[in-house]
Amino acid sequence: MSRRIGTLLVSVSGLSGTTYPVGTRVAIRGTGGSVDGFVDGDWLPLAWWEFADVAQGDDVR
Repeated sequence: MSRRIGTLLVSVSGLSGTTYPVGTRVAIRGTGGSVDGFVDGDWLPLAWWEFADVAQGDDVR
């Protein structure tokens, strides 16, 4: 499964209950209308409109 980096376009709650703000960098797995996002091991089920891919080579923190 491909893995890439994205940034949140809206606030999203993770499985842990933590809400991640707009601009949070997430590791993305999968393709299509919904994908799996991860922030420090916390799972975020994401819809296509909740994140944007980050161009490779951009600063990832």
